[in-house]
Amino acid sequence: MNGTGGAAPGPFDVLVLGSGVAGLSAAVRLADDPAAVNVGILTKGELAQSTTRWAQGGVAAVLGSDEDSTDLHLADTLAAGAGLCDLDAVRVLVDEGPARVGELIALGAAFDREASGDLARAREGGHSRPRVVHAGGAATGAEVERALVEATRSSAGAVLERWFALDLIVAQGRCRGVTARAPSGEVVEIRAEHVFLATGGVGQLFSVTTNPAEATGDGVAMAVRAGVPVADVEFIQFHPTALHHPAMPRPLLSEALRGHGAWLRDRKGERFVDELAPRDVVSRAMAERMAADGADHLWLDATGLVDFGVRFPTIAASLQEVGLDPVVDWLPIAPAAHHLSGGVVTDLWGATALGGLWAAGETACAGVHGANRLASNSLLEGMVFGVRMAEAVLAGVSSPAPTGAMRAVLGDGDRVIPGRPATLAADLEFGRAPGPAPSDPAKGKDRLQRAMTAGAGVVRSAASLVAARRVLLDLAAGWRPGSGGEAVAADELRNLLSVAAVVVASAAEREESRGAHTRSDFPRTDPAWRCRLVHADPARRG
Repeated sequence: MNGTGGAAPGPFDVLVLGSGVAGLSAAVRLADDPAAVNVGILTKGELAQSTTRWAQGGVAAVLGSDEDSTDLHLADTLAAGAGLCDLDAVRVLVDEGPARVGELIALGAAFDREASGDLARAREGGHSRPRVVHAGGAATGAEVERALVEATRSSAGAVLERWFALDLIVAQGRCRGVTARAPSGEVVEIRAEHVFLATGGVGQLFSVTTNPAEATGDGVAMAVRAGVPVADVEFIQFHPTALHHPAMPRPLLSEALRGHGAWLRDRKGERFVDELAPRDVVSRAMAERMAADGADHLWLDATGLVDFGVRFPTIAASLQEVGLDPVVDWLPIAPAAHHLSGGVVTDLWGATALGGLWAAGETACAGVHGANRLASNSLLEGMVFGVRMAEAVLAGVSSPAPTGAMRAVLGDGDRVIPGRPATLAADLEFGRAPGPAPSDPAKGKDRLQRAMTAGAGVVRSAASLVAARRVLLDLAAGWRPGSGGEAVAADELRNLLSVAAVVVASAAEREESRGAHTRSDFPRTDPAWRCRLVHADPARRG
């Protein structure tokens, strides 16, 4: 069923918000269960229109290689996470990941193979072994999405396309559904016993991003406004090799290029960083070199790669469109906002602190990524924890356990990375006064993005974060609900403001540099800050 009208659909046993890898993995698993589960999938675009389809990176998993092991994959993930990964969460990821990849192949996903028929595996930044499988060279997300969408459409779930979830419905301490804007513009209530947040990332907080226009942090924003704990939101990973080009989202030059031998060069043509270091290290080195040179971009030299067009047909086609030939041209690059390492706090089964509310994928903070995501762990995370979320609901789980990142909220003795409230977060007073903020949501979004890029980008400082926060308060004071064609744009701006406020608060609170969070005024990693910063307001949870 495809929902298009304004009448309230449902009620549902499970309402999945988002149509990326996490949400659809959950929906497919629910559909496979013999129990009659009434599932609805709500997406503000089309079913196949999500951040997943833009993912050029592959899926990192240990698939039968004698030179690799899940212990090595775990060690690489922990190293990238800079001391903030939850060990048990990472163990779940690396141990269950191979089976999830196998299931995806069984659904029809076609990954690249060697002439021998074996899966082709690449090495990417932060990985000690080649364990990343790709599809179409650099079109893995599109292939994963295709397979999951086809599997979802063959199930009996209700698909609500072009619906926009606005806020969680909370009563008696439990999530009971969402308010949502129908394609007609009407706002209705959609009731559900369980709500799955799988709405993707927050890349649209910044002027330069690899994320599509839909990545406006909707799930995290709804959780923040409902007082549900969120954590690690200061750790926003910037991908180092986004093509420096006016196109938005920025075309991504996959990490696999560096894995196959492409080099980073500055304006003098000199190499300046280990190309296979974790992404935070590479992006930070690039930002520092660009600042020193007064440059707005650097270069990726892939001229030494053999059979570029055969290995990476998707990238070759996108480069041809902008007049670049990787065989002879150095490729202009600059860091771009790419992945949120934190999100809505969950246990290892996706349960949040609010009964009936679950989260998985980039929207969630299960403890997998810590302070910085290891390359190509994101699609794997969505597969693994989307399925676990579905299995927990089918098993009748009703409350979170002190596992994963949820330890920082519920506590678990000496094993916990303690939660620490972010003290600088203040409620945004939406619509308090007209103020100087523009009423046009597009202009407001542009102002927000410029403020966040300047104040909370690759490198932050106390002064830059204060300046960004001032803009957020100003924009929130002048915000008004949109009408007609501007309604969704205004809704998205409200969500971006809600998420930006906690990002800035956490970045200001964390007085150190760790992983994807770099403070120019606190350049060192401080053991005292080996903790999660948790935003929560229990009074709002009913």
